[in-house]
Parts: sequence; structure tokens; C-alpha cells
Amino acid sequence: MTISTRGAAKAPAVLVLEDGRAFRGRAYGAVGETFGEAVFSTGMTGYQETLTDPSYHRQVVVMTAPHVGNTGVNDEDPESKRIWVAGYVVRDPARVPSNWRSQRSLDEELEHQGVVGISGIDTRALTRHLRERGAMRVGIFSGDAIADEATLLARVKEAPEMVGADLSTEVATKETYVVPAIGTKKFTVAAIDLGIKGMTPHRMAERGIEVHVLPATATLDEVYEVEPDGVFFSNGPGDPATADHPVTVMQGVLERRTPLFGICFGNQILGRALGFGTYKLKYGHRGINQPVQDRTTGKVEVTAHNHGFAVDAPLDKVSDTKFGRAEVSHVCLNDQVVEGLQLLDQPAFSVQYHPEAAAGPHDAAYLFDRFVSLMEGQRA
Repeated sequence: MTISTRGAAKAPAVLVLEDGRAFRGRAYGAVGETFGEAVFSTGMTGYQETLTDPSYHRQVVVMTAPHVGNTGVNDEDPESKRIWVAGYVVRDPARVPSNWRSQRSLDEELEHQGVVGISGIDTRALTRHLRERGAMRVGIFSGDAIADEATLLARVKEAPEMVGADLSTEVATKETYVVPAIGTKKFTVAAIDLGIKGMTPHRMAERGIEVHVLPATATLDEVYEVEPDGVFFSNGPGDPATADHPVTVMQGVLERRTPLFGICFGNQILGRALGFGTYKLKYGHRGINQPVQDRTTGKVEVTAHNHGFAVDAPLDKVSDTKFGRAEVSHVCLNDQVVEGLQLLDQPAFSVQYHPEAAAGPHDAAYLFDRFVSLMEGQRA
């Protein structure tokens, strides 16, 4: 990525997909060039949480909501210490933010952090294109980075693909840190950071859990050095087929029968630990309005998502695994993709979506209570 931060508001820009389709607009944020996987997010709010979600590492996010940036940017809502998206695509950016919590504009924040974006393009047409043809590599070029489209397309095709990408260690913490329980401490949880969002340990802390956030490279011995009542595997970017180390650690946790909870990437890790495969979705689920049914209760939830891979597990039967019986606990009502797993013979479960959902909705917050119940049951 090459970046200049001068003249972003006026510079021409072009977005080039790996199948050759191009969209011309104006630079938004930093001027330069960037590459990644083109994906679209259907959320109409919460763009700051999306931008700072480590799961979006190496992805260029297309916002389907036409008007973005109304509420500006503040220092309270980020899910991590930086913006992780590789690029940002909007149709009509707000010219002036208007919110009592706003401290600067979104355009200024993108420019400050060196994130190359594009505005003024038909994001509806781009989204329909991705829905029909699937997520694909993309480049955004602005200012001096613009060349003829054949040259730009060749550069896009040189960029790495998401299949086979091992990215969790690039976004995870390098050192263990502790998020203390709020109020009376009831439990200790070891959380494996594969790209964790800041709201996740906070949701656990609200329930009296002291959370020890460990690097993605943590060993099983390091997990148990904190004497956990439960172990958590976080969300994160990349292809779960590359995550051999987290799978091995999770299998060790399952062998010890410690209460276990995983979300997003953690759900895919549990799938692999149980012997199921994973596969790439055509364009994935991203946004804060995805309908999921909890098959254990029949309840339908509106949920927050960001995943391009899924677990290949049977929906119509209970499966026998080396750790006991397992079943699909949650399913997406749009396309029947597996959205959750649970073991029936020991305390372990996972979901593919984001129950911490800082920007909402909060339908799935009960899953943290379910984790607490597992730890209470194990202690009893």
C-alpha cells in the first residue's frame, strides 16, 4: 500500500475488481492505492465498530447504506486500537458530521490512519455484482496511483487471495492482558485472541468474569496457567483451514472438559476440532441484520455478522465426535448456513456471529449468560 494524505477530497479514484469491472469516483480518506478482498456490509449504523473490527483485516468493505459518516468519529466506540479494513467504499459520505459525541469526521479519521477509500460510486450496483459473482480481490487507486485499467487489473490479480490466508497472529495481542471483572469477581476466563473485539471481554466483565486475553500463539499450558473456569476463542480474520495451532489448543481444552465458548472464527475452530470441515462462502455474511434461529429454543434473533467462511456440519442429525455428540445449534434463515455448534456430552458451544454487538442488535447477549451457566454447572 502506498499512501499520500494530501488532496483526498478532490482526487479522482477508481475501484477495479479482479474480474475487470471498474467504478470511478472520488478519493475518500487517504490518497494512494490499496488491495484486499471486496466484501459488503449491510449495516445502516455502527460503521466505526466495523472499521476497527480486526476480523476485517485485508478486506475492502463496501457499505450498502448510501449515506455514511453522519455521526462522525469518537474515541469511545472503537473495537480495537486502529482501523483494520484495507479499504473503504461509500456512496454519499456526510459532508459535515452531526452528533454530540463526534470528535472528528470519518474522512479525517480514514486519512489520519492511512486508509484508502473511494466515494461517489454506485454501491448498489457494486453490491449486486458481488452477490452474483462472489467476493473477489479488488484494488482502489487514487491520485498518482491511477494508471490505465489494464495495468491496474494486473496489479489486483497479483494481490493474495483470502483462501489460505493465515491472519490471526497479525491482528492478535502480542502480550497477555487482563480485563478485570466489574463488581464481584465470580469466574476467571482465558480468552484466546484471534482478533478479539474490545466489547467481548467487556460483556464478560459485566457478568463478574475476570478475562485474561492471551495471544493467538498461546499454548495449552499457558491457557491453564491462569487457572480458568472457562476458555473462550474469539473472532478473527483469515481462512480457518490454516488455524492448526488454535485447533490443537481447543482439542486440549475439550479433553479437559473445561467450559468452552467460541464466536465467529472460534466457531470454525470448534468445527475443525470436532472433525468437521470448513468452506468459503460465495460472499459471506456481514452487517447487523442477519436472521438466525436458535434451534435449541426455536427463537429467531437479529444478529451481527462478519464471516466469509462457514462450518460444514450436518443440519439434520446429531454427529458423533471424539469429544461426544455434537449438533448444529443455530442456523441462518437466509441460506441455512451453520451458525452455531454445541456438544451434548460436555460444556462446549459456539456461534458464528457476534453476540457482543456493540452497535446492536443485542438479541444474542444471552449467550454470555449461557457461558456463565456452564461455568456455574461445572463448579457445582
